[in-house]
Amino acid sequence: MSTLSLLGATNVTVNLGNLAKPTQSVVIIAVLTLLAAAPAALLLLTPFTQMLVTLKITANVFGIQDVPPTMILNGLALFLALAVMGPTIASIDHGALAPWLAGHLSFSRALRVAEGVERSFLLQHTRSQDLDLFRSALGATKVRAAKLPLSVDVPAYAISSLETAMLMGFLIYIPFVVVDLLVASTLMSTGIVMLPPTLISLPFKILLFVLVDGWGLVAAALLTGYHL
Repeated sequence: MSTLSLLGATNVTVNLGNLAKPTQSVVIIAVLTLLAAAPAALLLLTPFTQMLVTLKITANVFGIQDVPPTMILNGLALFLALAVMGPTIASIDHGALAPWLAGHLSFSRALRVAEGVERSFLLQHTRSQDLDLFRSALGATKVRAAKLPLSVDVPAYAISSLETAMLMGFLIYIPFVVVDLLVASTLMSTGIVMLPPTLISLPFKILLFVLVDGWGLVAAALLTGYHL
């Protein structure tokens, strides 16, 4: 009788331990929810926006439509963003996703852990003035940065990313503007005013960009900006 009771108690313990594990239907619902929110998360919670804006500005300095194609720029920005987010994704998987799937954490606890990891990444790459802007707008001036809600962290990070991308685009534009000015002044001094300066400057801009390994420098600047 005692043996049967012991076996029954063991079975109950095992069953209670399995109750914490998410069922297959719950996992499917979570995956579908993540897929639905993936575009917004990619734009606002990762460096994808900064990467894409910088690459688009770089492509526009030549004045050639759809060269390189937009899909190529989107793909390059995506893989650069994934390279930057690699440690953060690994931390979320190790500290939140894997324990939740194994039944060691509840869903709410795993969500808080993942939110903390993502917030740490956002705050590390957000300018203090942008953070203070949304903090004051939402009346959270006395709240520490680590305790701020995502409604403050996310837009502040998005604005910081856009500011950084615009600044990088400005620095990329300067050498090409100099080339345009030199070509335009040369044409005017020789009396060739009917010929568009961009027609002459385009080959020189392409040659300059290739000689300095422009795409490699831009990609390296984007990655090193996130301490990679």
